[in-house]
Amino acid sequence: MKNFLKYREIWLLAGIVLLIGLISTRFPSFADPANLRQVFNDTSILMILALGQMVVILTRSIDLSMASNLCFTGMVVAMLNAAHPAIPIPALIVIALLVGLALGAINGFLVWRLNIPSIVVTLGTLTIYRGATFVVSGGAWVNADQMSPDFINFQRAAFLGLPALSWIALLVIALFFLVMTRTALGRSIHAVGVNPTASVYAGIDVGRTKFIVFCISGMIGGLAGYLWISRYVIASVEVANGYELNIIAACVIGGISIAGGIGSVGGAVLGALFLGIISNALPVINISPFWQMAISGSAIILAVVLNARGERRQGRIILRKAEAA
Repeated sequence: MKNFLKYREIWLLAGIVLLIGLISTRFPSFADPANLRQVFNDTSILMILALGQMVVILTRSIDLSMASNLCFTGMVVAMLNAAHPAIPIPALIVIALLVGLALGAINGFLVWRLNIPSIVVTLGTLTIYRGATFVVSGGAWVNADQMSPDFINFQRAAFLGLPALSWIALLVIALFFLVMTRTALGRSIHAVGVNPTASVYAGIDVGRTKFIVFCISGMIGGLAGYLWISRYVIASVEVANGYELNIIAACVIGGISIAGGIGSVGGAVLGALFLGIISNALPVINISPFWQMAISGSAIILAVVLNARGERRQGRIILRKAEAA
């Protein structure tokens, strides 16, 4: 039992249940299964993006350009759909993945081959990708009446009581879980974050691993681009502006260490879900927008403090063991 409670995800899950319980005292129908399914669906895009950011952070890097990637890719597929409505939706999703992959590969190449810090690279590409969106669209919007019904309705189609968007999120979660726990790539990502120098001696190409995680992050940004635009049925230069902060916050709350090497798929998903519940619940119980931001910010600071204390405690244990030896 003691070992079981060491997992950060257990405490986070308990916190989410407690949060839902507290909200239900003011708004009883919030805990209804139908409403919780809707909250999960509303948070699906953030969960998908948090998983893409997680693999980058685990390697001691960061991708600040994910929201701009989402905006650019979403605009590209929306313009394609408006100009050529006959293109099948699966083909548009593949195009979104490839465009996102190309943008992520640019980030990864600059970090890998030119050895530029990821925060500098992605801060630059954040602006470049947002500007590129303006260039390809000419500053114009793509509205709902310009999009085909298939483009808008694909993610809303229900299967076994859940919309396709929720199923896509579940599929992405399962895929990341398999990669991170059952493949050499998942072990390499963790190893690079824990100790890059030791990883080199273990035969891991640190630079190539970082390039791969930026490619994964880019593909996730591309996928989210289509999902976002088809969900909110509008494509513009302002789409998801500043959303990279929500993505990083979800990872931090979920226990993904900014110092790299520590974190799990479950943590990233629960961190996003925690933010999704807050953003869905606070307006319902008439909390002002100011207090919504203050509560979200407080949750992030608390998570950072808990992460820092947890990592310090691990260090002390290692020293204690070393001293005992």
